[in-house]
Amino acid sequence: MYDYFQSLLGPEWGYLAAVVLHILLLVVVVLVALAFLLYFDRKVWAAVMMRKGPNVVGPFGLLQSFADFFKFALKEPIIPAGADKIVFMLAPLISFILAMAAWAVIPVAPGWEVSDINVGILYIFAISSLAVYGIIMGGWASNSKYPFLASLRSAAQMVSYEVSIGFVIITVILMAGSLNLGDIVEAQAGGFWNWYFIPLFPMFIVFFVSALAETNRPPFDLPEAESELVAGYQIEYSSTPYLLFMIGEYTAIVLMCALLTTLFMGGWYAPLPVLDVLPGVVWFSIKVVFFFFLFAMVKAIVPRYRYDQLMRLGWKIFLPLSLGFVMIQAIVLAVI
Repeated sequence: MYDYFQSLLGPEWGYLAAVVLHILLLVVVVLVALAFLLYFDRKVWAAVMMRKGPNVVGPFGLLQSFADFFKFALKEPIIPAGADKIVFMLAPLISFILAMAAWAVIPVAPGWEVSDINVGILYIFAISSLAVYGIIMGGWASNSKYPFLASLRSAAQMVSYEVSIGFVIITVILMAGSLNLGDIVEAQAGGFWNWYFIPLFPMFIVFFVSALAETNRPPFDLPEAESELVAGYQIEYSSTPYLLFMIGEYTAIVLMCALLTTLFMGGWYAPLPVLDVLPGVVWFSIKVVFFFFLFAMVKAIVPRYRYDQLMRLGWKIFLPLSLGFVMIQAIVLAVI
């Protein structure tokens, strides 16, 4: 594609046009996938509660997410009189852009990524660390105590669990010997017995639970604890700004599912070499949907943690466990 645009528009403009087209294609694919994953999430939750879930808009309710999108997009946005209007409108936009930007380095198949950079993991870690700013800005700019308290909770929660996620990622880097996400997937080729979730199973569990806390999913949805904080940092938002916050949150959830797939479950590789007849992108999608199903089941069946339990789990259990695992793994690799 790059060669085609360069021959058509010249080296500089051709490269720019190809990059823009890749970005637009990525955004469209992620948004369409999110629409159906959100439908799937609601169906799973409904099934656990023995309800039907969305079943009216379109066949089997498949168009429900699109109806919700148009409902939010066509409503008039309401900005509180005492809010900082510029920061208030920037916050959801920042959350959405950062959530989408992290997908640029996710390889869904060999050569299928917007940018194949050698420090892909560091890029994702940096982008996910910045995501807290959108939430803080939204809570502060609302000029209301409850959104502000919820944003502070979310910031503390995200920072606490990013530390553990960072150490878990280090263990994967030590195993693969590379910061490139494509190289990490290639290191797991040959069958499920080469996937990193087997030798790094404790870190796999830590990463999964930390991903729940990082994305404010139940049982760690303390920023949206409606019994305490009147539904969280986005309570003053409506219409499109609220929609951007929700899209950013669900994009981050699916990103964590993609990272679990890439780092621990062999990425685009099939569980058995004989099953590689299916394209890599199909296997990658199956694994992402499987992890999203686990996220949905946790949301449906696990009760919410107290805030002190949340902080204790992150700082007193996951942090020492992940740090100790990094040290043990480094010693073992050095001896071997």
